Amino acid sequence: MKFFMFFAIYFFVINIIGYAIMGIDKKRAIRGAFRISEASLFLVALIGGSLGSILGMQRFRHKTRHWYFKYGMPAILLLQILMIFLTIYLLKE
Repeated sequence: MKFFMFFAIYFFVINIIGYAIMGIDKKRAIRGAFRISEASLFLVALIGGSLGSILGMQRFRHKTRHWYFKYGMPAILLLQILMIFLTIYLLKE
């Protein structure tokens, strides 16, 4: 049970981070300040923050015109969901 609680907290925190960095990068873009790299935005999504990143993209209207964000973030989310279900299925056996 501790295993699942750890991952639930981890995914909650990393998705908050994904959401926040989309907002931070949007503010920086408006001000013309130093930006968060696209690689960093994708890295946060890849390590579990894809849902937060997608929600941040929509909320802040940030990176929504870039095809690699528009289709890449949902693809990452779908792969993560598939991996979670596969892991749960394999742990039950």
